[in-house]
Amino acid sequence: MSASSRRGKDVTLDPDAGLAPDPSLPPVALTEEQRAEDGRWTPLKIAVWAVIALLGGLGWTMLAIVRGETVNAIWFVFAAVATYLIGYRFYSKVIEKHLLRPDDRRATPAEVKQDGKDYVPTDRRVLYGHHFAAIAGAGPLVGPVLAAQMGYLPGTIWIIVGVVLAGAVQDYTVLFFSMRRGGRTIGQMARQELGRIGGTAAIIASLLIMLIIVAILALVVVNALGESPWGVFSVAMTIPIALFMGVYLRFLRPGKVTEVSLIGFVLLMAAIIGGGWVADTAWGQDLFTLDRTVIAWGIIIYGFIAAILPVWLLLAPRDYLSTFMKIGVIVMLAGAIVLVRPEITVPAVTTFGLEGTGPVFAGPLFPFLFVTIACGALSGFHALIASGTTPKLVEKERQTRFIGYGGMIMESFVAIMALVAAISIDQGIYFAMNASAASTGGTVEGAVAFVNSLGLTGAPLTPEMLTGTAEAVGEETIVSRTGGAPTLALGLAHIMQQALGGQALMAFWYHFAIMFEALFILTAVDAGTRVARFMLQDSIGAWVPKFRDVSWRPGVWITTAIMVAGWGAILILGVTDPLGGINTFFPLFGIANQLLAAIALAVVMAIIAKRGPSVVRWLWIVAAPLAFAAVVTITASAYKIFSPNPAIGYWANHFRYRDALAAGDTTLGTPQVMDAVIRNTFVQGTLSIVFVVLAIVVIIAAVIVSIGAIRRGGGENSEDAPVASRRFAPAGFIGTPAERALEKEWEPILADERAATRH
Repeated sequence: MSASSRRGKDVTLDPDAGLAPDPSLPPVALTEEQRAEDGRWTPLKIAVWAVIALLGGLGWTMLAIVRGETVNAIWFVFAAVATYLIGYRFYSKVIEKHLLRPDDRRATPAEVKQDGKDYVPTDRRVLYGHHFAAIAGAGPLVGPVLAAQMGYLPGTIWIIVGVVLAGAVQDYTVLFFSMRRGGRTIGQMARQELGRIGGTAAIIASLLIMLIIVAILALVVVNALGESPWGVFSVAMTIPIALFMGVYLRFLRPGKVTEVSLIGFVLLMAAIIGGGWVADTAWGQDLFTLDRTVIAWGIIIYGFIAAILPVWLLLAPRDYLSTFMKIGVIVMLAGAIVLVRPEITVPAVTTFGLEGTGPVFAGPLFPFLFVTIACGALSGFHALIASGTTPKLVEKERQTRFIGYGGMIMESFVAIMALVAAISIDQGIYFAMNASAASTGGTVEGAVAFVNSLGLTGAPLTPEMLTGTAEAVGEETIVSRTGGAPTLALGLAHIMQQALGGQALMAFWYHFAIMFEALFILTAVDAGTRVARFMLQDSIGAWVPKFRDVSWRPGVWITTAIMVAGWGAILILGVTDPLGGINTFFPLFGIANQLLAAIALAVVMAIIAKRGPSVVRWLWIVAAPLAFAAVVTITASAYKIFSPNPAIGYWANHFRYRDALAAGDTTLGTPQVMDAVIRNTFVQGTLSIVFVVLAIVVIIAAVIVSIGAIRRGGGENSEDAPVASRRFAPAGFIGTPAERALEKEWEPILADERAATRH
C-alpha cells in the first residue's frame, strides 16, 4: 500500500505494518508499562511541582499586579522558569499524546537514509545543541531589546505565554511531521498537503522570507562586530575550533561527546581571552579592525562555504559548541540576576507603547510588539530549521519533544534574559545606543540632545555617561550602536560585573557577550543558508530532477550560490542604509518571520485535519496560534503598506524622500542619502506586499483543505511508509531508569556502528 493511498482515519500504528522487531536485537522502544512506571507520580514529585507552581504564581503576581515604581529582576526569572517547566511537563505531553503519537518502533529518516552527509543519526544532546543553536539567532536577542522601549510587561507576557502556547507548538509539530515525511521542507509539505496553488505560494513565500531573515541575522552580526577587533578575532577563531571538533568526534574519538565538549569549551574561553590580548596590540588593531562592509562580505563567503560542507564537519559541531556558550551564558546571567537582584526602573508600559511613537521603531503596541519580539515567542524561521537539517538527524521519534518543544522553551528564556539585560541599564543610554545615526548624528553631543528631548523619566543623559560607559567596555563609542546586540552586551556586562569581577572586568564581560551573540547568530546564518539550499534544490527539481539529488555537488553549489547572493544583496543594502539598517529592516524581518510562522501552522493544521476524527478534536492547539499569528501579521503588514505616517509606512517614507529629491529639497539629507532611502523603502514596501499576499493565499488554501478533510473524516496520509527501527536511544536529555537499562544493552551494538563510521 503506497503512502499516498493510505487514509488518515486512524493514526495509531498497526503492529504488523512492517514494524516487527528483529529477534537478534534488544528492544528498540520501551513498552507502555515501562513508560507508565517511569511517569508515575510520587509524593516527592507532587511536592516539587507544587513549589514550582507557587514560585511561578508569585513571580507573575509581582510583575503584573503588585508592581510599584521599581520591580526586582528576580521575579522575571521565577515567572519564566516556572511557566516553562509547567508548559514542557504538561502541555507538550498533551500534544505528544493526542496530536502526534510518536512510535519509537519506527525508524527515522536518519536511520533509513543514512548517508554520512545530510542524514546522520545524531546523539539527542548534540542534536539539541545543533537545533537550538540554529533556531536561536538574532530574534531572541534583538527583538526583546528593541521592544523594551514599550515597557517590560507586554513583552514579558508575550515571550513567556506565547512560547508555551504558540512558538514551541509550531516547532514541535513541524519537526515531527517533517521527520515522518523523510525530512521534507515546509515548502515540500505545503505542496503535498495544500495542492498546487497553496503549495506554490508557500514555497515562493518561504524562499523569499528566508532571504530577508538570513540577511537581517547577518546584519546584526555586522553591527556587533563593526570596528571591534576583539569581537572579530574571537568569533573568527570559533570556525577552526568547530572544524577540529567535527574531525575529533567523527574520526579520532567517536562517541566521546563529553570529552570533545570540554576541549571545545577550553578552546572557546582561550579565544575570548586571546581576543582581548590581540585587540591591545598594534598588529591586532590593524588586522582585525574591519569596516562593516568588509565584515558583511566575510559573512557572505562564510555562509556559502558552511552550507556546502558536510553537516558533521562544521555545522553540527559549531552549533553544539555555541550551544554550550549560549545556554551557559544565559544560565549564568539568570544566576547573576538572582544574586544581584537589580531593580528595574523602566515603566511596565511606556508612553512609546501607549502612543505608538518611539525612537527605536514606530507603531502601536498591537501589532508591532509581537512582530518585533519575533523569535523570542513565535518564529517562522524555526519551521525552516525544523523541516530542514534537524529532522534528517533525529535518532528516535520521541526525541522530537525534547528537541522541538524543549529547544524553543530555551530560546524564550534567552529572550527574557535579553529583555531584563536591556531594561537594567539607564534609559538614556539605552535610547542613545538604539536610535539611528540619522537621529543622533553619530556623536555624543547629538545623542545627548536627542535623548533629552524624548521626555524620559529620571535624570537627564550627560556626555560623561556615554563616554564613561564606552571607556568602561573598551569601545570607542556606544552611540547609535543599533541592532540590539551591543545593548544586550552592555546590559549583561552591567549585571555580571556586579556579581563577578567588578568594574575592572566590565570590558571582558562586554566582549564576552558580543562573541556570545555573534555565535548565536552565525549558527542561524549557516543553518538557514543550508535549509534555503534544500528548498531551492527541491523547487528547481520540479523541472530539472537532477537538482533533487542532494549529493550532486554542482546542484548544491549552484543553489547555495543563488540563495547566498539573494540574502547577501539585502545585507549590503542594510549595511549601507543611512537610516540605520536594523531600524528600518527589522520590522520587515519581524513581519516576514511571523507570516512564515502562520504559513507553517497552516500546513500543520491541514496535516492534522487529515489524520482523522480522533485527532481533529485537538486541532485547536494549532488553530488558535495560527489565528492569532494571522491577525497580528496581516494587521502589521497593512500598517507598513498603507500607513500615511512616514515613520511607520514604507511607501509613505518612500514618496516623502522621492518628492523631496525631485523638488531639490536637501533638508532630509544629501542626494546620495536620499537615493539610498528611496531604494531601500521601495524594496521593503514591495516585499511587504508580496509576503502578505502569499501568506493569505496559503492560509486560505489550508482552511479549505482542513474543512474538507474534517467533513470526509480524514484525508490522504503522505507520511513515508513505516520501517522497523534497529536502534535505541532515550527520549530526553537524561534517560529514565528503564531507558538507561535498555541503553546498556544497546551500547556494544552502537559502539560497533561508531567504529565502522570512523573507518
